[in-house]
Amino acid sequence: MPQRDKATLVPLPPVDRVQQVIAALADYIQHSGLKPGDRLPAERELMAALAVGRSTVREVLSHFQALGVMEARKGSGTYLLRAISGATIHMPLALDTEHLRDALLQTLEVRRGIEVEAGMVAARRRTDADLINIETKLDEMERVHLAKGTSGPEDLAFHLAIYDATHNPLFRQLLEQMREAFERFWEKPFDRPDFARRSFPFHRTLFNAIAAQDTNAAREETLKILAIVEEDIKEMSK
Repeated sequence: MPQRDKATLVPLPPVDRVQQVIAALADYIQHSGLKPGDRLPAERELMAALAVGRSTVREVLSHFQALGVMEARKGSGTYLLRAISGATIHMPLALDTEHLRDALLQTLEVRRGIEVEAGMVAARRRTDADLINIETKLDEMERVHLAKGTSGPEDLAFHLAIYDATHNPLFRQLLEQMREAFERFWEKPFDRPDFARRSFPFHRTLFNAIAAQDTNAAREETLKILAIVEEDIKEMSK
């Protein structure tokens, strides 16, 4: 059997904590001999070993759970479902980082295909609990938007809630794989806080379509949001 005591977790410098912990934990799993079905170290062990807070550890574990490689069992801990390594859990996307306009339009093409389908599937499959979750995220998004004129993490949380309402884990898994590249390009594009602000009202109408289980309306409202995003990319990059 592999000698698990040879694998170590070491403190990390205070830069990009979540991504560093993701990489460190994946490498630890690869070299520790952990196999599918094995239990991972407890949260407090990970916190102490990596010198990070509980919220960072939980965000990382949620990331792995979204990818379908770990499972949290209430009262028992987190278990490995699939063998992973630093090479298998992160596949960086190749985009032209020098031309923001082109990169945004390329990611938008991918988003359009995924988000339109996710909205339609969510409209078909959503439960009452899903609706509560989506509307909670929407209410928070609207609160922040009205207070600040923009909403970043809250907008992402709203769309993730729609992905979860599909009850197809591949939607969230795909987003998690692409999330780093997406966030790198979509964080305040062109230094314009008003980017895509005009799409704000259509998030509520998208929710209404999902609540009514109207797949066609969900598709149309999603397309309205993304059409405004595309218009702003082209207009603001002139």
